[in-house]
Amino acid sequence: MNNFITANELKTKGISAISPFAKKGWETVVKVRGVDTYVVLSTESFNRLRECELAVAIMEAQKDITDGKFHDDSVEEHLKRISND
Repeated sequence: MNNFITANELKTKGISAISPFAKKGWETVVKVRGVDTYVVLSTESFNRLRECELAVAIMEAQKDITDGKFHDDSVEEHLKRISND
């Protein structure tokens, strides 16, 4: 699976350079001067990635609550506490 394109290919061919990979549901890696620099995802893949990131953040927050690693002070108290750190 060769789902890499160069920045020049993207510049000259536009979206048609990405289309063969997108049709297969693959991401496309864009190389700039030989370095993997960008990744193009379908909107569906991007949204799934964001959902996974959110799920992990929720799990981490729930663990912090279970472990007692949280504050329930007022906004004023919070601002005072973080400005002293």
